[in-house]
Amino acid sequence: MSRILVGPFNRVEGDLEISLDIEEGQVNSARVNSPLFRGFERILQGQQPMDALVYTPRICGICSVSQSVACANALADLMDLDVPENGELATNLVLANENMTDLLTHFYLFFMPDFAREIYAGQPWFSEVESRYKAQKGSASQRMLPARSDFLHLMGIMAGKWPHTLSLQPGGSSKPVEPQERIRLLAVIGSFRRYLEQHLFGDDLEAITELQSVDELQDWADKADWASSDFRTFLHLSDKLQLSELGQGTGQFLSYGNYPVKGQRFIRSGTYLDGKINPVDSSQITEDLAYAWMQGGDQPLHPSSGITEPSLDNSEAYSWCKAPRLQQQVVEVGALSRQLINGHPLITDLVRQQGATVESRIIARLVELALVIPQMQHWAKALNPNEPFCHQGKLPKEGSGVGMVEAARGSLGHWLRVEKGRISNYQIIAPTTWNFSPRDQQSVPGVLEQALVGTPVQPGEKEPVAVQHIVRSFDPCMVCTVH
Repeated sequence: MSRILVGPFNRVEGDLEISLDIEEGQVNSARVNSPLFRGFERILQGQQPMDALVYTPRICGICSVSQSVACANALADLMDLDVPENGELATNLVLANENMTDLLTHFYLFFMPDFAREIYAGQPWFSEVESRYKAQKGSASQRMLPARSDFLHLMGIMAGKWPHTLSLQPGGSSKPVEPQERIRLLAVIGSFRRYLEQHLFGDDLEAITELQSVDELQDWADKADWASSDFRTFLHLSDKLQLSELGQGTGQFLSYGNYPVKGQRFIRSGTYLDGKINPVDSSQITEDLAYAWMQGGDQPLHPSSGITEPSLDNSEAYSWCKAPRLQQQVVEVGALSRQLINGHPLITDLVRQQGATVESRIIARLVELALVIPQMQHWAKALNPNEPFCHQGKLPKEGSGVGMVEAARGSLGHWLRVEKGRISNYQIIAPTTWNFSPRDQQSVPGVLEQALVGTPVQPGEKEPVAVQHIVRSFDPCMVCTVH
């Protein structure tokens, strides 16, 4: 058996390194290290509760809106404050703008460039793929970046700036939308939709969202040349490289749900454990410190009473990341979890046939793009400039609150406690904390650690390309992981 250390990874937000034990040309075991502790949970102790709206978005510049929404939801829960319909619609639009931008950016800038690596130079498809997806030079990213930039104009209209907007508040949005701005919003979303239909999918978005099964997806892909759209190109590469067999996850999933309007979420919340979908019981979430450079108790704790106290005294530790568990189970979060729990037929069939793999994760992201963009058009049309966008409330001196939301990468939770008018505890579990956790007290590996087992490693590889595909299929954000 040999051991290699892979990292730091390029095209990953933050620092990541992975220790791989290699036996007979494949990964026998893996340990995932988040090597940079940041400590936002400690920074927030003793602060005014509303100040968390300023601090938490700065956890990450990629998903700052998700942090803002989770924080605002926790404060609204603390204040027992409801949100007007306009506030829900505005928040959904801003959050979806960031999330859909993230899904697009991941596909073109983080994931697809790995197929333009020299290790694939002998493949018959390589020349075409390299010209389109090579990092910093590919024609696909040169088309995508202006479309992405134009799409983010929505953020300017509705939130003033991105990242670290301050418009999202516990009672809704502090930025009302004027009638002429609603017209601009529809134009921005419509333009982005046309880009997706022309280049990413090569078809109407409804043609993608209405696919019911793996067979229908294959039939759709076969109707045009594999190079005719970026989605068809991915499906072609996945077939040739057998990505449907790579990166098998735990088969257990979690989603907090997203985009509520009048009590109904566009993307449902739930868990998928042992093949059954059930409501989320957040009381069953714990954080395990057995293999983390942390101190704070011998037993896993619920995040409402969690402790983030860095320590190098744990001789078993190998990561600054805690190990979150749901009902003591290792669960995966992300677009695949969301669309499975939301009941999308194609994603359900994918998971039934192949489980959580590199292929199924990427397909789920692209299906989610096709689903949410038309819904954004609906939300923009539903805005009523004559109605309030934000409700006001009063902060209690004592109390607690919880904010749960789906960021692009998966389930994000904020747990807040206030004593004597100040934050006494603030705990966060980010999506990559779930997916890239270390082992727990039972020495059960985290999601990525399990997904890497069995991955082929070619002779002489220092940064195995199959490992790269698996890691990027989760779209890690390491700065959120260790917040």
